[in-house]
Amino acid sequence: MTQTSTLKTTSTGAGVSPASERNAGLIQGLTAYGLWGLLPLYFLTIGIASPLEIVANRIVWSLVFCAILLSLTRNWQQLFALGRDRQAMIRLSVASVLIAVNWLTYTFAVLNGHAVEASLGYFINPLVSTALGVIFLKEKLRTMQWVAMGFGLAAVLTLTFAYGNVPYIALTLAFSFGFYGFVKNRVGRTATALTSLSVETAVLSIPALGVMAWLIASNQDTVISAGPAHFWLMVASGVITAVPLLLFGASARRLPLTTLGTLQFLAPILQFIVALTVFNEPMPPERLVGFCLVWVAVILLCIDMARQPRRDRAARAAIAPLPPKNKAPRESTGITAAESSADKE
Repeated sequence: MTQTSTLKTTSTGAGVSPASERNAGLIQGLTAYGLWGLLPLYFLTIGIASPLEIVANRIVWSLVFCAILLSLTRNWQQLFALGRDRQAMIRLSVASVLIAVNWLTYTFAVLNGHAVEASLGYFINPLVSTALGVIFLKEKLRTMQWVAMGFGLAAVLTLTFAYGNVPYIALTLAFSFGFYGFVKNRVGRTATALTSLSVETAVLSIPALGVMAWLIASNQDTVISAGPAHFWLMVASGVITAVPLLLFGASARRLPLTTLGTLQFLAPILQFIVALTVFNEPMPPERLVGFCLVWVAVILLCIDMARQPRRDRAARAAIAPLPPKNKAPRESTGITAAESSADKE
């Protein structure tokens, strides 16, 4: 009876294989980045609002959405338990500031004709995430990853020349989200995706509510004054913001930081396409050269990621149990493993 119970425990959630966890993380990460890639299209529908108002509404309505999900999933106790974890709360507070900076910068970029540069920031982000993994988590880079980092650095230098100055918007987006992913990765399994996002939006909700109140009091808001259709579009920002972040948070708990950064390529590709086809932003030749260098770096990282399962299998085979060493090595005699086994019999 005891053995049967043990076997059942091992085969259920507690015994989920690393491969299953990795696959789930990959699906969640790709979905999150796909939704982020199409986010500029949503901003087109609420473009009459200022970046500050949009971000304030995203925070408040995301908190409301998270509260609804916590009630439906009955996870309030997990949230309260997380609130008692001082280290996790400090890290999530830092993450909330980083994601607020990211949201505000991105919203400003899209609404002010810098959607292409915003996509550049998210092209650079995988390189930032990979670098953070090396510097802080002591993750080892393989040769192809080092080459990709070199192409990424060359791209930043080329685009600095193309723009005539340092691409501050792109770098702010890349580093703010890179560090956000790093902090979320360090929170680990002490928090679920839902509870961690709830804490982040709760931390930001007080200043966000203050901004909304000030805008309404000074007749500078759009959430109320622009009519019911616009109001509900602003309310929808809670769902549009929370869903990909929940998926990203779940993915960050399952994948290494280097892999998580590699998945990033999907969002900027979609953002880049939207910027050129919908927003009609210019792409002069020198800027295109810089983007090509970034794309080479991303392709190299993707190829390296595709090879990872084969490397994992080789590593598992290398550490497989060896036969007992009860005889002296026989390599020099030319005796094969089958002959050796026959001798023992």
